[in-house]
Amino acid sequence: MVKNNKTGFFSIKLRDEKMELDIIGLVSACSYALDCIEAELVHVTNRHGKRVAYISVCMAEKFGIIGEALQDLAMCALLHDNALTQYISEEVRHDLIKDQTMDISSKKLGVHCVYGEQNIKKLPFYTDVTNVILYHHENADGTGPFRKKWEEIPLFARIIHLCDTIDIIGNTGGYDQQNWEQANAYLEKYENTIFDAECVKAFLEVFSEEKFADMGGEELEKRLWEKVPRKKQFCDEGTCKDLADFFAQIVDYKYEFRGMHSIGVAKKAAALAEHLGYDRLDIQKIYLAGALHDIGKMAIGNEILEKPGRLTDEEFSKMKNHAGYTYMILSEVEDFEEIRDWAALHHEKLDGSGYPFGKTAEELNEPERILACVDIYQALTEDRPYKQGMTHEQACGILEDMAQKGWIDARITGQVRECFGKIH
Repeated sequence: MVKNNKTGFFSIKLRDEKMELDIIGLVSACSYALDCIEAELVHVTNRHGKRVAYISVCMAEKFGIIGEALQDLAMCALLHDNALTQYISEEVRHDLIKDQTMDISSKKLGVHCVYGEQNIKKLPFYTDVTNVILYHHENADGTGPFRKKWEEIPLFARIIHLCDTIDIIGNTGGYDQQNWEQANAYLEKYENTIFDAECVKAFLEVFSEEKFADMGGEELEKRLWEKVPRKKQFCDEGTCKDLADFFAQIVDYKYEFRGMHSIGVAKKAAALAEHLGYDRLDIQKIYLAGALHDIGKMAIGNEILEKPGRLTDEEFSKMKNHAGYTYMILSEVEDFEEIRDWAALHHEKLDGSGYPFGKTAEELNEPERILACVDIYQALTEDRPYKQGMTHEQACGILEDMAQKGWIDARITGQVRECFGKIH
């Protein structure tokens, strides 16, 4: 870690104006958030993405895949359903309102594959992963969404397709003998139709009943990271922004009325940091923190997130948990404590009455105060289905009232008025 003498806080390791990031750790954190969505919408239990990744890399080793290629496969497996919230929001949500019994899986599988493929195009992979997400629901005999036969489908996509199915079978009742036998019977029945023979053979050679049973245990993540190299990458400003926008999009699609909230916070926080004289590297980090600040809301039910009226005390208590979830999720990323804190502490107040930790002014640094003010400003000024966003002047008035009460930083509130007043 390197001390930044100008701002007084610590920076992530840098090389030639680039940040070194644990990108697969970020992806893994995002996978947890996606699992929360699947648990809510399609009743797949948590850690689905990590189990698919673990089965995938175990199979891949049988094909001689190692090193950076193995990390890329793990990233693809963790993100194979990265467009689920986007798909639900754009294609299914209105139908669900009309028919609460509708089976989401009955919709075209290809839609979320297309969105998912587009979403990962700007992520920094080491190898070519073209069409891996796009074709991860293709069947070996050409009966999948895009009618591609197994010879036309990338190996990574074929592996993920089989592993996704195996985990769904395991989720029907546990990783026990009965489901192990069911998985074997399913693979035997659909070999050369749904699954290609190469992948079926690799899975059956790698997995035993005992190893299958271990999939339901608490050591899964440890075993995954023992196999996958957590190789960090140095990212330039453009790559950092692409990563931030990717995660923000996934979060924002969780609750329809906030389609641009995280992006809005990221952009405004970065603009305010620039206005305050921060250097480019710190501005990048603040942008990333803004993009990730609400990732914990992926673990909160939409009945609370989208409630137009005032929340009950119980509902508000659950809502407040999202900041703690953000802290927990981002703690999974190596050497990410600084950005994690900037992101997760956006609901703390200077008088100690905020959440999730009740920190006081002495414990809150300037970037954390920036995120707190900008999050409020963005929420006040953005439009929602049940209300029009406030004007700049109205929002600043509320911020200034909060500053007078000792909740947020008065100096930063004044800078918000000056900085964002230029564009209104």
